[in-house]
Amino acid sequence: MAPTSTLTYQDTLDSQYLSSSLSSLSRSRSTNSLIVRTYKEATQLYLTKRFREALEALEPIITTRSADEEEHTNGAAGIIGAAPVAQSSKGTRTKVWVFYLSLLHAIIDLGAEEGKLLFGSTKWRELAAKARDGTVWEDIVIAGYGGEEGAVDADVVVNLATLLLGHMNGQKLNQQRLESWLATSDVGGHVGFGDGTMSPSLANGSSTPKALATRLKVLELYALHVLPANEEWEYARQFIEMSETLDEERREAFLHALEDLKGEKDGTAAKERELAERRDREMEEQQRREEASRKAEQEAERRKAEEKEREKEKASGVNSITGNGSSASNKSPAPTASNGHAKSSSTSRPPPKAPKKQLPPSPPPPPATLYRRASSMLQNVQHMVLQASRNMGLGHGSYAMFRFLMFMLAFLVVVARRDVRVRARRLMEEGWTKVRKTVGMGVKVSYI
Repeated sequence: MAPTSTLTYQDTLDSQYLSSSLSSLSRSRSTNSLIVRTYKEATQLYLTKRFREALEALEPIITTRSADEEEHTNGAAGIIGAAPVAQSSKGTRTKVWVFYLSLLHAIIDLGAEEGKLLFGSTKWRELAAKARDGTVWEDIVIAGYGGEEGAVDADVVVNLATLLLGHMNGQKLNQQRLESWLATSDVGGHVGFGDGTMSPSLANGSSTPKALATRLKVLELYALHVLPANEEWEYARQFIEMSETLDEERREAFLHALEDLKGEKDGTAAKERELAERRDREMEEQQRREEASRKAEQEAERRKAEEKEREKEKASGVNSITGNGSSASNKSPAPTASNGHAKSSSTSRPPPKAPKKQLPPSPPPPPATLYRRASSMLQNVQHMVLQASRNMGLGHGSYAMFRFLMFMLAFLVVVARRDVRVRARRLMEEGWTKVRKTVGMGVKVSYI
């Protein structure tokens, strides 16, 4: 009875193990089929630029699950803490993560404005931070490979490094991740670390042409892009020379490409320095021109101010001269003979006035008449006699002679006037007419 009981128990264990294996295999096939369908649906949405729907369709298979949920869903065959995509085949897993990285790159390229409109401000910033901060690498290692850095597929590593090269400002994190992957993966050759030490890798990986091409792509990204971006040119050259994965031909090609990159970098730096110096010279020249122009304007303003001051001084000087002349004329003593002559000259010839603007020229003055000449002569003689009387002193007889002389001069002046002569002649004729009439009447009376 005991052997029978033992066989029955062993058969029961074998039956449970076989049932669990079949169930696990069935669930694995079902999961892989679900992932393939989800991948195809997301790619169709991606091709039609429906990035939000594509991400929403892809997130269920790339998001990590809790331990209880994972055990309940996949049983013992599942990887604890991994996403459903971790249970798929290597080819399907690689396609899903490569597509996810391409979708993430396209979403970031939308820009902040369009990305926030499509995904919302918080969601878009979260997606952009995955590439700009490099956290997407850790997310894929945990969700797709159970936290094992070296288990990440080489094609996924290539796309991760390329994404970080395009969106991260510095490449230190990218370098650390690539060095960690090279140190723990099956890529042949020697790998280095940031401190300059070299460490042998694990055993050589697959020697298929596709695997070899993928490994060469990883080495190219690391040695010709990431290290030069961190200014580690000498370390990149040493890494290429000591790599066992590269044969002589590829090693020479890598070294030649590295030298070209360094020369281009140096040439670009020289051009940038030259452009910076040229910009500095142009700015200095512009500043000198502006300074010269400002000085010229200040000099012109100073000259204008000086001219205005000189004009004001001239105007004030003319006013002061005019005022002194008028006051001196008011305070001058009695006119002398020369003053009288000058006064008569000024009276006979009044000073010309300034012509008015836009007026026809005034007609020439009429010729001097006899009356004007006589008046001028009389005034001159009067001034001369008065001056002589003040200087010499005249007696009574001389004064009578002077009065007679003045009377004769006045008579001449009166006679010189034409209208007076005509009137005097008319009066004399009227008087003679009256005399003749009176004489004629007296003759008639005498005859009677």
